[in-house]
Amino acid sequence: MTTSTPTPGSAGATSSRPPAEPVLTLNGAALRFGDRTLWSGLDLAVAAGEFVAVIGANGSGKTSLLKVILGQQRLTSGTASFLGEPLRRGNRRIGYIPQQKLADDGTPLRARDLVGLGLTGHRFGLPLPSRARRRRVDQLLDAVGATRYGDAPISSLSGGEQQRLRVGQSLAGDPRLLLCDEPLLSLDLNYQRTVSELIDVQRRQRDLGVLFVTHDINPILGMVDRVLYLADGRFRIGTPDDVLQSEVLSDLYGSPVDVIRTRGRIIVVGTPDGAHGHPHSDGDLAHHDEPAGSAGAAS
Repeated sequence: MTTSTPTPGSAGATSSRPPAEPVLTLNGAALRFGDRTLWSGLDLAVAAGEFVAVIGANGSGKTSLLKVILGQQRLTSGTASFLGEPLRRGNRRIGYIPQQKLADDGTPLRARDLVGLGLTGHRFGLPLPSRARRRRVDQLLDAVGATRYGDAPISSLSGGEQQRLRVGQSLAGDPRLLLCDEPLLSLDLNYQRTVSELIDVQRRQRDLGVLFVTHDINPILGMVDRVLYLADGRFRIGTPDDVLQSEVLSDLYGSPVDVIRTRGRIIVVGTPDGAHGHPHSDGDLAHHDEPAGSAGAAS
């Protein structure tokens, strides 16, 4: 299993900064359910300002890793800490962006209400209106480019617009670490680019560590510093150029895997599906039957 020293900005714009202190650290981390091991011996340090993509087949433990960091799932063994302290549930300094899910028609929330839940959603009862709260919500709407529809019902907004709001909501607690659980899923290519660039801008402006779970690395390829690739209870960590190689993934899966690079995009062919065990790509980087990055319906 390979590791590398965090070097924020190595895959995008060149950075002259020395390596930052880690905001998240896992040492010898393992997660098992019964006799099934999702991953073990995982050593990972995510630095402030670093963008780490988490890739793997269905069932490889990507979302479970986020649950561990959110304090919703205990490690089987090993340790994990955030800003030098043990992980705990409900830490406001860890932001979370879920998969895009359209609000039901008639949902009685405005755009600003959804963002405002990031400020007061952890408290019991209805939030009391205040000038300070409204000013903070206005700032968050502006930060994610959603001011013009701040008073619109969320059910009237597109998937991409709603996902902008969830990015704003995730920033409400002034986080040091941002967890992104397939936030581009079901978005069209335009909004995939818009939302991923928005997350990247915020991590640079706020010096956020980012852990970004995705099945397709292409929309974020130019932003990623390192990749954590999970497969069959094993993993690899390194730069995209180090990890996303035919020989590396073939060794990781124990079967032939081809990595094809074309026009600045990556297609992986032949990865066994970790959830179903049959030999095809499940879209970890881009499904071999379709153009790279073509996932998702229009938002």
